[in-house]
Amino acid sequence: MSKKKTKETENQTEERQETPQTQEEPQTEQPQAAQEQPEAEKPETAENEAEEKYKSLNEKYLRTLAEYDNYRKRSIREKESIYPEARAGVAVKFLPVMDNLERALSIETEKTPFYDGVVLVKKQLDEVFAKLGVEPIDAGEGTAFDPELHEAVMHVEDESLGENVIAQELQKGYRMGDRIIRHSMVKVAN
Repeated sequence: MSKKKTKETENQTEERQETPQTQEEPQTEQPQAAQEQPEAEKPETAENEAEEKYKSLNEKYLRTLAEYDNYRKRSIREKESIYPEARAGVAVKFLPVMDNLERALSIETEKTPFYDGVVLVKKQLDEVFAKLGVEPIDAGEGTAFDPELHEAVMHVEDESLGENVIAQELQKGYRMGDRIIRHSMVKVAN
């Protein structure tokens, strides 16, 4: 085997020596030209890679910026919705106190200092409710029944009242703006 290899290498060296110089020059130029082309392509590829990386990073940046903006807006909406919820929660806790004060004042008694004190406490609670934006729902006798505002707990036949008209308010209802905190409990006629 070694003899075959040595003969092949000798043949190759002889072929190189026999070829004229003019043929060798183009061969050497071709590899140089081939080397120049990849070098010329390398900056373009590097430039393209850098541009793609820039676009990718810019896109990530814009997405992150949009996500942060959405987070900020969502946080603001949540904060704005928490305050009315908290106000309504506080008002609901004080409604039984208001009911008891109204019951105490509905009993006819002498005008004593104790009675006057209860009147003043109710007046103060009314002012607090007004500051919170809590107002009573109108459900007086003769008012039309509205299922969005009133809760019918009793039904009575009464010829003097029209159909679906409130005959009596059993418990006051309250609202805070458009939101119903507690429906009015009513007795409905016909």
